[in-house]
Amino acid sequence: METQKMLFNQIKQNQSSQYSLVDEIAELLDISNDSAYRRIRGEKALSLSELQKISGHYNISLDTLFSLKSDNIVFKHIPIGPGGYSIKDWLKVILFDMQRIFAAKEKEIIYSAKDPPLFHYFHIPEIAQFKVFFWQKTLLQFPEYANKKFSLLDYDNEIQQLGMQALSKYVKVPTIELWNEDTFIIVFSQIEYYWLSGYFDNKEDIFTLCDKFSIWIQHIKKQAELGFKFIYGMEAIGIEDSFKLFVNEVVLNDNSIHVRMDEVKSTYITNNVLSLLITTNPEFCLQKENFFRGLCKKSSLISQANAKDRNIFFNRLLNRVEEFKNSID
Repeated sequence: METQKMLFNQIKQNQSSQYSLVDEIAELLDISNDSAYRRIRGEKALSLSELQKISGHYNISLDTLFSLKSDNIVFKHIPIGPGGYSIKDWLKVILFDMQRIFAAKEKEIIYSAKDPPLFHYFHIPEIAQFKVFFWQKTLLQFPEYANKKFSLLDYDNEIQQLGMQALSKYVKVPTIELWNEDTFIIVFSQIEYYWLSGYFDNKEDIFTLCDKFSIWIQHIKKQAELGFKFIYGMEAIGIEDSFKLFVNEVVLNDNSIHVRMDEVKSTYITNNVLSLLITTNPEFCLQKENFFRGLCKKSSLISQANAKDRNIFFNRLLNRVEEFKNSID
């Protein structure tokens, strides 16, 4: 019965507050609300068929639940692309998870950034707009984008609002981010690729993006200097020592993420750049966490202290922006 209680506690941590767990279980098992209450409280044991329905519905690994030793690890899959999740649905999943992380008493995110962490894009709407367009046209190849060109006039307010809601939670969660110089260079390469391919509807949009990139880099630098995150354009108030930025020159980062929410740990692995594989397997998550913390020891901390290395890192990025802008001219 203790294992059954653990099962329902895990479901509660992953459940949206707008739904009643009792109602969900009653509907799922086709039983009364009173019977659902007794199962949730551990007064009545779940049958094998009920356990199978619940674990399947909530994507819970029985190996993990019963602490069984197995080489198999269960992941929840969030596929994005034609036939899968749309960008908006994908952002809703991310927003929902950020709300759960923010609600935890003890929380932490470790982000191994091959690309700038997606939350940062939404500080500057124009940058988020370009990245979302690039994802949909070039990476995901949504059919409706096949003959479409990028324009800053094609603004999707719902996407920006979803991103801002997720960002508003992200800035309040203690975070360790592992970057390298290539983390930003890839974005310049994408803009250059669009320019050479004729995918810009208006050349002036390129210069606007370059100017916004300079502002964006300065804002990230300011957050690193202060040691906390805050939304661009708002007062610089945050949780002291909650943003640790490392420059890693040892290995290539892979956009994988380790999350701690009270007693529960999760690992997010990107598949095909944006699709997500998510697991709460304790052994896997512990191995990932240990790897990240070990990598931090082999990286340079450029947040708060170490102003010299921080200035060198961000000045290189700002110079790259100017060099690219001059090459377009």
